[in-house]
Amino acid sequence: MSGAQCCSNPPVLDPSCGAGHVQKLAGLDTYVTGSPDSKLAILLVSDVFGYDAPNLRYLADKAAATGFFVVVPDFWHGDPYVPKNAERPLEGFDVWLKDHRTDKAALEARSVIEILKSKGVSSVGAAGCCLGAKVVVELAKTNIIQAAVLLHPTYVTVEDISEVKGPITILGAEIDEISPPELIKQFEAVLAGKSGVEFFVKVCPKVAHGWTIRYDVGDEEAVKNAEEAHQILLEWFCKHVK
Repeated sequence: MSGAQCCSNPPVLDPSCGAGHVQKLAGLDTYVTGSPDSKLAILLVSDVFGYDAPNLRYLADKAAATGFFVVVPDFWHGDPYVPKNAERPLEGFDVWLKDHRTDKAALEARSVIEILKSKGVSSVGAAGCCLGAKVVVELAKTNIIQAAVLLHPTYVTVEDISEVKGPITILGAEIDEISPPELIKQFEAVLAGKSGVEFFVKVCPKVAHGWTIRYDVGDEEAVKNAEEAHQILLEWFCKHVK
């Protein structure tokens, strides 16, 4: 079971937001932003609330501004999780999850990356938020991506991390029932024991699960904390996706 934090603070979805546009990629509606001529690409995988979330698209646009072609596919196929009851956000979540499996999304992500590479992209990084981190860690077990970033991961296990093959950053929250600091530290210990895998792991203080994309844009401190995480992500990809 996932904790209520996974489904808390749902964003107000806006299909028209962002500097990019939506197009089909590997059969999926995909928000794309940045120069399509770039040889460097970033795949962003959303949390349960999907690819129409304004803060997620804002992050995609920021990555595009640094020279990447950024794609945010709709792995939930037009059916993001919508809490039916704000007081009980987990009500119905297990049913939704059965129809939106991360293993299926990981296969679809591979198809997206293969299409990008067929169009001339030479290097790909992938980042996932919450449930999206589980999709990205599956990619990180292969050589199809050059770098990975996990943001407040959900359902990622120590066993998953032990199979990671390439550079990875993991950002956890101090206030997190789903992936608490103790688990993030276990991830770090596993990575420290792996030979030849570059990594960066941080438990960010005074923030809660979801802080990097489900923040209040009117809260100066929340914006600052999110942007610090975004900067770590961008620096990691600038270093390893080239």
